Amino acid sequence: MAAAGAPPPRAFSAELRRAPLSAGLAPPRQGTRARASWPLPRQETVCSRGRLISTMSSSRSLACSPCRCAQVALADAEIAYQPEAEKHAGVLAYELVQGNLVQWNSFMDKSIPDPPTAVLLHGILGSGKNWGSFAKRLAQEFPMWQFLLVDLRCHGDSASIKKRGPHTVASTAFDVLKLIGQLRLSPRVLVGHSFGGKVALSMVDQAAKPLARPVRVWVLDATPGKVRSGLDGEDHPAELIDFLRRMPVQVNSKQEVVDALVKAKFSVDVARWVATNLRRSSPSGPRSSTSYSWIFNLNGISEMYKSYEDTNLWRIVENVPRGVHINFLKAERSLHRWALEDLQRIHTAEEVAADEAGGVEMHVLEDAGHWVHADNPDGLFRILSSTFRIETSLRGRE
Repeated sequence: MAAAGAPPPRAFSAELRRAPLSAGLAPPRQGTRARASWPLPRQETVCSRGRLISTMSSSRSLACSPCRCAQVALADAEIAYQPEAEKHAGVLAYELVQGNLVQWNSFMDKSIPDPPTAVLLHGILGSGKNWGSFAKRLAQEFPMWQFLLVDLRCHGDSASIKKRGPHTVASTAFDVLKLIGQLRLSPRVLVGHSFGGKVALSMVDQAAKPLARPVRVWVLDATPGKVRSGLDGEDHPAELIDFLRRMPVQVNSKQEVVDALVKAKFSVDVARWVATNLRRSSPSGPRSSTSYSWIFNLNGISEMYKSYEDTNLWRIVENVPRGVHINFLKAERSLHRWALEDLQRIHTAEEVAADEAGGVEMHVLEDAGHWVHADNPDGLFRILSSTFRIETSLRGRE
């Protein structure tokens, strides 16, 4: 499906209530326990929807259609709650996956530096959980790092946090900047898939220049300018969003949605993926039948996708701020998204940036379509790992 988010791997399936992030929170206190069906493979700290979770023990995995990613459920874990959090306006829902050498949270003494952090951003109709399994793998390989998985506005658990319009790439980027500011983080790496790639570029555009420390940006299968998507025989995101907006707010089953989408000529894989964005509704009475409703704001998402098509951020690529290194990753089978003009401009920007203490690079992920972290997660892991090794080495010299 062109330019939309990747199918969600659902790395965390424990039932946890969202606690909106807010400013000026008091230190955490111990709360109740989260229950799950099986444990994680080692001690690891996760911050789920604004709450710190420490987990340990073993795991098992299941195939996840259509992306074949592992499903991992949280073990029983102590949760540190944020008191009075729900009296404040939330920013975004998020999960913080930390390597087992990270001993830090946002409530610690401000004089203690935050560990190296990467922000992972999903695409249209996705959620932070799209990155769940991949982030856990990175945390195992790079145990000094932590990974912030965000539900962008109108998506996932952030859909219930009211946001003023316009719903654009720029406003979405500002949300994430506000979140990392409240968490007192200084990310060294930004990784964005599709729509999330443009959000990452917009974050660089809106942040102070030069940035306080080197930042590496990864834009996965997206160009800075014109969006070329939905060729003949392919699923077009705008058409998919429009179709979903015409569907009932509540449906009787996920299969009902899958059948409707397939009947409308959308692919089976996309139909099944979209159905994962349905959540079981609470019955209104003892005789009420089971129903499902969407966990995203489709009107807002429609506006966001239009902004994704219209937003032009070539100026950031062709005039890279000092201390910023921008990496573009092209999926081998996503040829229709990459015009020759795009590739030529990026290669020209590579030469210019090298002369001005910035950086632009182009990479190709073999054997992958647009859903890069589902189609070839091993290849993507190898490519991204170089960034974390470089940044870890630089940090060791500081």
